[in-house]
Order: sequence, then C-alpha cells, then structure tokens
Amino acid sequence: QVQLVESGGGLVQAGDSLRLSCAVSGRTWFIYSLGWFRQRPGKEREFVAAIKKSDGTQEYVDSVKGRFTISTNGARDTVWLQMDTVKPDDTAVYYCSARTRSGISTLVNEYDYWGQGTQVTVSS
Repeated sequence: QVQLVESGGGLVQAGDSLRLSCAVSGRTWFIYSLGWFRQRPGKEREFVAAIKKSDGTQEYVDSVKGRFTISTNGARDTVWLQMDTVKPDDTAVYYCSARTRSGISTLVNEYDYWGQGTQVTVSS
C-alpha cells in the first residue's frame, strides 16, 4: 500500500503563489510516477501535472504550463506543486496521486493511489 497526504492548500488572491506538498509513504518502490490532479466545482477530476520518478520527466496540462511546476526531492518521498500566478479558474480540490505502472499518464484511471485532497481557493 501507498499513502499520500497533501497539505498547503488555502485561500489566495489572483496572481499570488502557493505551494502544495504531498508526503508519500508505504511501499514507495512500486511507484513509477507521481501526479497532481484537481477537481473544480461541478466538474470531473482532471490532470494537472505529473513527474516520472526515474528521470524527472514532467508533463503538464496546457492551462498551467509556465505557471505551475511539479518537483520531488531526492528520496522521492515528497512531491510538490508550485503554483504561480494563480487564477480564479484554478480554484479546486487538488489531489496527489501515484502510478505503479511504468510510464507517465494524464488519465485519472491510470493512477492507483490517491490522497484525500486539499482545497485551493483563488479570489479575484
């Protein structure tokens, strides 16, 4: 089993920065990549960013490219999402996720473990 615990959400103003953290524990050697997803009010959960543990390859949804950065530490037991120049449309519950199959994916159903989520609210 893998446990994921997010933190760092909150209320910010448009244009501000925020950093989300996700603590990864358990059988982490099974993890190939880590991702961040979000669920905006009234919408389905969607991909935000992902990073491959082996070589740090990253992928982002177009709407956050240039504003958000995903990263991990050397031990790969923490993954962050640096959110810069946030917009009201970024308001959502943000979820950390782990994939135990090889490669990197943008699809919700290809991730095997999920955190409980952290709320990010961006005011205009």
